[in-house]
Amino acid sequence: MAKKKKKRQDGVTRREFMKKSAVAMGAAMTSGLVLPKVVKPARAASRDYVLIGRPNPSTGPIAAFGEPTPWVDERLLPEINREGGIYIKEMGKKVPIKIKIMDTESNPTKAGEIASRLIMKDKVDLMVFYHTPDTVNPVSSICERFRVPGISLDAPLEPWLEGGPYKWTFHAFWSVENDIVPVYTGMWEKVPTNKVVGILMANDPDGVSWSAVFKRVGAKMGYKFVDLGRFPYFNKDFSTFINGWKKANVEILLGNTIPPDFITAWRQCRRLGFRPKVATIGKAILFPSAVGALGGDLPNGLTTEVWWSPHHPFKSSLTGESAKDLCDAWTKDTKKEWTQPIGYKHAGYEIAVDVLRRAGSINKETLQKAIADTAMSTIVGPIKYNSENYSRTPLVGGQWVKGTKFPWELKLVYNNEHPYIPLTGSMFPMT
Repeated sequence: MAKKKKKRQDGVTRREFMKKSAVAMGAAMTSGLVLPKVVKPARAASRDYVLIGRPNPSTGPIAAFGEPTPWVDERLLPEINREGGIYIKEMGKKVPIKIKIMDTESNPTKAGEIASRLIMKDKVDLMVFYHTPDTVNPVSSICERFRVPGISLDAPLEPWLEGGPYKWTFHAFWSVENDIVPVYTGMWEKVPTNKVVGILMANDPDGVSWSAVFKRVGAKMGYKFVDLGRFPYFNKDFSTFINGWKKANVEILLGNTIPPDFITAWRQCRRLGFRPKVATIGKAILFPSAVGALGGDLPNGLTTEVWWSPHHPFKSSLTGESAKDLCDAWTKDTKKEWTQPIGYKHAGYEIAVDVLRRAGSINKETLQKAIADTAMSTIVGPIKYNSENYSRTPLVGGQWVKGTKFPWELKLVYNNEHPYIPLTGSMFPMT
């Protein structure tokens, strides 16, 4: 991976962004689910269970990422705790896992406050967290500050690495430079274009990192990028961007935004007559609900990354279920289409249980070493952390098409780097 650089953009470095979002301390109001009830902190030293903290965006613009969390929790906790839980050698007995979920409201500052409360007041033994840099970055920072072991997933590596080096937090996901760029450009190569790319990215860690990486790496591949700058969340007027793209004859749209911003931007693109041949968007169109919210035929042909699907050939180390089994169970229970974060929520438990079993202890240093030594297979693929505390997971490309069982379905259309994940469709240009 390329060396990490702290570049100043839009008046603030990303390290400063992360620190500011994580510094806030004190009590955080909870609106999330608590499973099960936690005893008073005064009893933490003598309690007979393992407590895991779970900051989760249950509400707010990235709530779709956190939606599967309660379902996975309620499904896996009884399985893990059946017959008494996990054997902890230093206790000489099996003890159950308990968790405490708290709602970050999709706010980085709130996520930092919640992580502080879970550590200082609730005395969690371990933190397990996910859901974009808005959650992962500030919670990682708090774990490092208070020397609490953390297992994180579901946020690109580059924004996370900006907060390093890490000792206490371990991360698993894909890289923008080494995974996203090959997948996105691989899909673009399937459609004849002039290689002129318009950038639509917010002023957040993802947007700053992605735009820099694509411009640096993509230029070497012959792509020309039209970058008119970052924008704040919930922007209402994208006409300056759109008119600039039209003037530059942009034929590829590259984006990474929260769903509300892409919905606004994409509708304005159509209204102002901007119709790229390819539109590849991170984050905003990962979920069927966000895609459907675009309305009409606006989703047809949009492309995005696919971290996990029913077609990924991996199984759970806890239940033996395949990726398809897990997706089918979700649909049966919720009557909803599968979403990519489901597998990662499940995998977080797989890693945590494996770590606790090997550690045989809830001592923080012992847990930290056990996480560092992780080498296992999960429902999202192999997990083995390197010297920078991360493990890369596989990535393929997908395209939204009109569905049969559900209004829109995500077909796998690019898998060059991971051919063992089967294609389920063929890439086509947008009209």
